Amino acid sequence: MQYIEKKDQDYRKVLVCMLLGSIVTFAVLYAPQPLINVFSTQYKISPATASASISLPTIALAVSLLFVPLLSRRMGRKRMMVISLFATSVLAMLSAFSHSFVIFLFIRLLEGISVSGFPAIAIAYLNEEISPMSIGGTMGAYVAGTAVGGFVGRVAIGPLTDWFTWQIAFFVLGAICFLCSVWFSYSLPRSRNFQSAKMPLHESLKAMAAVLVNKRLLSLYCIGFLVMGAYIMLFNYIGYPLTETPYHLSQTELGLLFVVNLVGTWSSTMFGKLADRHTRQKLLSLACAICVFGALLTLIPNLWMKILGIAVFAFGFFAAHTTASGWVGIASPAERKATASSLYLLFYYVGSSVIGWSGGFIWVSFHWLGIVLAICLFILICYALSVVSSQRTGRFHLHGHS
Repeated sequence: MQYIEKKDQDYRKVLVCMLLGSIVTFAVLYAPQPLINVFSTQYKISPATASASISLPTIALAVSLLFVPLLSRRMGRKRMMVISLFATSVLAMLSAFSHSFVIFLFIRLLEGISVSGFPAIAIAYLNEEISPMSIGGTMGAYVAGTAVGGFVGRVAIGPLTDWFTWQIAFFVLGAICFLCSVWFSYSLPRSRNFQSAKMPLHESLKAMAAVLVNKRLLSLYCIGFLVMGAYIMLFNYIGYPLTETPYHLSQTELGLLFVVNLVGTWSSTMFGKLADRHTRQKLLSLACAICVFGALLTLIPNLWMKILGIAVFAFGFFAAHTTASGWVGIASPAERKATASSLYLLFYYVGSSVIGWSGGFIWVSFHWLGIVLAICLFILICYALSVVSSQRTGRFHLHGHS
C-alpha cells in the first residue's frame, strides 16, 4: 500500500482538511445551542420543543451513522465526505430563510443526516491512507477540529444574532462552511488504498447484533448515552437562568460562555495519557466525580462560580468520554472493534438527543435545581456502570496498553 508519511507534502494537506471538515460538521451541528431560549421567546414554544433544534439532528446523525459507512464502501471515502460537507453548508444557509420553526426543524433534521457523512468516514480514511507511524498527528487534528468546531459554531452565532438576527447568523455560518468545503474538496488527497466493497446489509446487522449483546460493552454504551446526555442537558438549558434576572447575559456573552469547552482538549489529552498508567474504571470514577462537582457549583448564585462550575463539568465530561470510548476499543473483540465503536457513537448521540430534549420538561417543572439533580443522577449511574464493566472485564483489560 502507498501510505502518506509525515514527511510528504500531502500529509499537511490532510491535517488541514481534517481540521476544516470537523469544524464544518460540528459548528453547524451545535450552533443553535446558545439560541434555545431565543427560540422559546420568538416562537412562544416550550424549552423542550426549542431544544429539538439540537436533539432532532443529533438523533438523525446517530441513526445515519449505521448506514453511511455501507454507502461509502460503494461511493468512495473522499466523495462521501465532500458531499456531506457541501450538503451541510448549503442546508445551514437555507435555514436562514425558514421563518417557521417547523421548517427550521425539518432543515435541522436533514442536517443531521448530512453531517453524518464526515465523522463516519474520516477515521476510516485516515486509517487507510496515513502511515501507521504518522497517523497520530492527523487523528489529533480531527479530534481538535471536533472541539474547535463546536466552539466556533456556538460562539460565532451569539454576536451575529445580537448584531443582526439568528437567520443572518446561520447564513453567514453556512457561507463560511461552504468555503471550507471548497478547500476540502480541492485539497484532500484522493483515496489510494480504498477498495470498493459491497457488504450485504444482513451481514452488517449480524455484526452489530453480536456486539450489542455483549453485556460488558453494553454497559459502556450506556455510559456514553448518559454522560453525553448530561452534558447536552446542562448546556441546552443554562441559557435560561443566565439570560434572566439577576444576570441578564446577552446572546454574545452567552455564546462566549462556550469557550469553556476548550478545556476538553486539555482533559482529553491528559486522561488519554493517564490511561497508560491507571485503570479505566479509576479514571472514569474520577471523571464522574469532577462532573458532579462542576454541576453542583452551578447552583451557587454568583455568576463567576456558575461559569467555573460549567468549566469544571466540561473538563469532567471530555475526560469521561475519552476514557469510555477508549475502553470500548479495548474491551471489544479484535474483529469487531469498528462495529463496537460505531455502536458507542450511536448510543452517544441518542443520549444527546433524548436526554437533551427531556431536560426541557425538568426545567419547566423544577428549574435549574431539577436540571442539576438529574445530571448528578445520570453521572452516578455512569459510575455504577463503570464498576460493572470493570468486574466483567478484569484488571488486565482495563489498562490503556492492554
